[in-house]
Amino acid sequence: MKHLTAVILAAGEGKRMKSKKSKVVHSICGKALIEWVYKAVDDAGVKDTVIVVGHRADQVKECMGERAEYVTQEKQLGTGHAVMQAEEHLKGKDGIVVVLCGDTPLITSDTISKAIKTHKDNKNAATVITAVLEDPSGYGRIIRDSVGNVLKIVEHRDATDKEKGVNEINSGMYCFTISDLLNALKELNNNNSQGEYYLTDTLEILIKKGLKVGAVIAEDSDEILGINDRIQLAKAGELLKKRVLNNLMMSGVTILDPNSTYIDEGVKIGMDTVIYPNTVIEGKTVIGENCTIGTNCRIVSSHIGNEVEVLNSVILESAIEDEVKIGPFAYIRPESKIGRKVKIGDFVEIKKSVIGEKTKIPHLTYVGDAEIGKNVNLGCGTIVVNYDGKKKHKTIVGDHAFVGCNSNLVSPVVVGEGAYIAAGSTITEEVPQDALAIARSRQVNKEDWVNKKGLQRK
Repeated sequence: MKHLTAVILAAGEGKRMKSKKSKVVHSICGKALIEWVYKAVDDAGVKDTVIVVGHRADQVKECMGERAEYVTQEKQLGTGHAVMQAEEHLKGKDGIVVVLCGDTPLITSDTISKAIKTHKDNKNAATVITAVLEDPSGYGRIIRDSVGNVLKIVEHRDATDKEKGVNEINSGMYCFTISDLLNALKELNNNNSQGEYYLTDTLEILIKKGLKVGAVIAEDSDEILGINDRIQLAKAGELLKKRVLNNLMMSGVTILDPNSTYIDEGVKIGMDTVIYPNTVIEGKTVIGENCTIGTNCRIVSSHIGNEVEVLNSVILESAIEDEVKIGPFAYIRPESKIGRKVKIGDFVEIKKSVIGEKTKIPHLTYVGDAEIGKNVNLGCGTIVVNYDGKKKHKTIVGDHAFVGCNSNLVSPVVVGEGAYIAAGSTITEEVPQDALAIARSRQVNKEDWVNKKGLQRK
């Protein structure tokens, strides 16, 4: 196969975003705009990518890392000038280059693959990715000859009435035969009102040389939408979110209300899992089969097993094994590991802790920097006191232990296997295996104390 290269244009300032960030690093469904474009290129089989950077280049490079090579457009002098910056990377290569915009996240690998195939099959010098719009006002029109080849692209302001009646428009994305593009770039000039080098002018140069320029229509015109402001960002977000959710539903996931459900691209969910409304699932999350993710949940970069129930809760960067019940109103903080058949109830917070299988933590409890064994019961109001004001310390509770309500386990401390802790105790020393620990004052009743003090409330 001849060499396949992609050049992604990402040097623009994006003033209308009104942001301190580069336009192309703004995120939709967990991916930066440019990452969506890169993914479409990569999925189309193009493994050699060059990104043209300029404005806030450091942010683009930080976002994309080593996935691509970079060239710099110091001054933004048009799309043609941007592609010129990649000439050194293209020289000596026999093949095709796909030129795309970094702010068009809806472009698909199918359309890119179709454009490459059409380009090869028709032996084109250039192939334009186009779209058909009901209202093409403001866009450059694609004017074809009788056999479908592109004769020219006419800007709206320069079009005749007949040409304005054409609904096929230029997307600004192209395939070029590399040698033909490099030759055309040598003849490109900036003799226009903006003083810029336009990539579209290379098509006219190629046509005048008698070379073929073709076009491929994107099946969905939304694919060519570019992002220039926050309104367009939101619109693209809705369209990409719909794609993500549709793919999950087609794979066997039930999403009760797609309009109020937000799931990042790349999240994996097993079949027969049900996602309730107002749920947000982000990052590198993997959810197993036959789970219930209830209303108002947020799950970030976590691994959740099969037959897990999560209700009105937050789970961050943690691992949840099979048949666990969490919530409502639980908070699982990063680096926590929850074992099989554990119950994490309402208003329970787990932080960087391991919870053994079949343990119950029903409600109003904080567990931080702890190892809790199997089949343990932590009563209502149990607090692991893990912070001494300077350092965090660890608590270990052995298998089958029982911790009574309103108990404090002051770290570092060990509670032995099978031990009991009486309700209301503050434990500061090790509790041996099978022992009962009581750490509270004996009850004393002061007869008639209220009357003597004059504190009656009647």
